[in-house]
Amino acid sequence: MSKDDRSIISWFAFAAAIAALVVAIVGVSNNDGGSASGGGGGGTSTPTVEVTMTDFAFTPATITIPTGGAKIRLINKGAATHNFQVAELSLKSIDVASGVTTDFEIGAQTAGTYKVICPQPGHEGAGMVGSLVVSTSATPAPGADHPIGDPKLMSASQMDALMLKVAQQYPAATAGHGGDVRQPDKVSTNDDGSRNVEFTITAKVVDWEVEPGKVVQAWTYDGVVPAPEIHVLSGDHVKIILKNNLPQSTSLHFHGIQVPNVMDGVDPYTEAPTVPGGEHIYEWIAKGPAVGIYHSHHNAEQQIPDGMFGAFTIDEMPIPQKLIDKGYTKVDKKVNMVLNDAGVIGLSLNGKSFPATEPYTLRVGEVMQATYMNEGLLGHPMHLHQPMGWIVAKDGIPMDEPTPADTIWVAPGERYTVLYMGMEPGVWAWHCHILTHAETPTGMKYMVTALIVER
Repeated sequence: MSKDDRSIISWFAFAAAIAALVVAIVGVSNNDGGSASGGGGGGTSTPTVEVTMTDFAFTPATITIPTGGAKIRLINKGAATHNFQVAELSLKSIDVASGVTTDFEIGAQTAGTYKVICPQPGHEGAGMVGSLVVSTSATPAPGADHPIGDPKLMSASQMDALMLKVAQQYPAATAGHGGDVRQPDKVSTNDDGSRNVEFTITAKVVDWEVEPGKVVQAWTYDGVVPAPEIHVLSGDHVKIILKNNLPQSTSLHFHGIQVPNVMDGVDPYTEAPTVPGGEHIYEWIAKGPAVGIYHSHHNAEQQIPDGMFGAFTIDEMPIPQKLIDKGYTKVDKKVNMVLNDAGVIGLSLNGKSFPATEPYTLRVGEVMQATYMNEGLLGHPMHLHQPMGWIVAKDGIPMDEPTPADTIWVAPGERYTVLYMGMEPGVWAWHCHILTHAETPTGMKYMVTALIVER
């Protein structure tokens, strides 16, 4: 955020406005902690322990059962399919779809503490990890089934205080900023007037701060998440040199960009893998307009969610005549918003999680072009409280007839380009409308940011 942006409103007023957003998003009741029930160690009945699964957590995180076994009641309140696995005990539940409750029987086990994960691709890396404590007592340890922040254990004033504390941290400073437009390393002009543009991209693992204190080993292009935006023009002779400094092989795919088959970046079909320490050259002539993503296509379930993604754009999106007639005559500000929900990055906007997400500013009458790009494993309904958005392109293809929308479902791999005009001054919440991706009992978290509209 620039000094000019920060000067739009004072920090005191800004914090107060952000705190007010707590009541703007519907409170999340789906994060209720599970509770244990069932007979004691001397009884003959099998105790039942409720475990709620959300995107991406088990509640309670510590699950206590007797050595004689128990029934685990799995309740999926998330948007994705989840399941429950204790690899050390060879225990794994069936896949549990969103909104489904199922019982999972655990027989007699040796006392000890065992790791619980959701084995769905990317979910363990996103933090869906817990502990199974097998105890000689049939009754779960006091408090073990109620994590900190469980709304059942908090008074209204305690919850309000926690929510306000988180809100006042926004926008929290973290190390690293991704997604900025990078200039070509080399540019030259041909006799016919076309350009040769060359970029060298280095894939490497770096420390990345997702939110204050949460530093992960991110897999990146050029050390940032998202990777720098690459922007070229139609007719450009594009040359991308990929250098692989990762501990694994990789390849580079240009999702949504028209390239020759041999440049599609899908090893081992269109090329050999780019091995650690190696490099690969991709070349083609750009055809636009287009809005795409460049990302790995090798062990993609890890490499992409862990950070290997960035915007690739060609030309500018035209403004439909219908919107020009409504006053949308030019774009004053552009925003790419890359969505993620898995890997070490987890639920995030542009590689950051609230309260470390970036606020955006707009003046009344100005137009912002926002492009949503989903690189996660789940769909995300993105919602800006105001102003109303107009969808002008889908997957980089301009639309003859713009579509109004205040909530836009963005499936994995999809891109939506939307125009927003500043209408009413204020601080407007901007978030994924899967509520567990936006709020917890202790305040806003994950896929939340704000648009500040100023006169």
